[in-house]
Amino acid sequence: MDVAVRHNKKTESVAADLGLKPKELAKVATGLAGVMADTYLLYLKTQNFHWNVTGPMFGELHALFEQQYGDLAMAVDELAERIRAIGEFAPGSFAQFRKLSKIADEEDVLSAERMIEQASADNEHVVRRMRELFEQTEEAGDVETGDILIRRMQYHAKQAWMLRSYLHRVEDGAKAA
Repeated sequence: MDVAVRHNKKTESVAADLGLKPKELAKVATGLAGVMADTYLLYLKTQNFHWNVTGPMFGELHALFEQQYGDLAMAVDELAERIRAIGEFAPGSFAQFRKLSKIADEEDVLSAERMIEQASADNEHVVRRMRELFEQTEEAGDVETGDILIRRMQYHAKQAWMLRSYLHRVEDGAKAA
């Protein structure tokens, strides 16, 4: 078991017989654990931005970040349930998420523009990480996980685009002034 989830013999997961090779599924589960950790940290960061955004775009960004962190919370659950469905344990602690995630935490209160830049870049990172995992799902024949990843990549790419569009508004407004 390579999912970076500690457990004892009493909580051994029952192997799933999904018509796929267990070793391949374990690799997919490990990749999903990393994607789930990235999604969770992006959720937490987006909620932070929702609470702390200020400036002339406050209302729009406050609502956008709220919608995004709500979507991300549901995505974390979907990813965890897929890990369980393929017979592995999902990570569930901050320590595990920090270890597995490649998204940098943000402790400072940022300007709205920096929040947008980070959120956009983090969504793009998640797309890239999911794309790498998607290749593994294809090799494993795991179309169910591949389907989840395709939908999540579409979501994150759209969110990154929407966020980048705010940056153009900021740049365009500065040029007009």
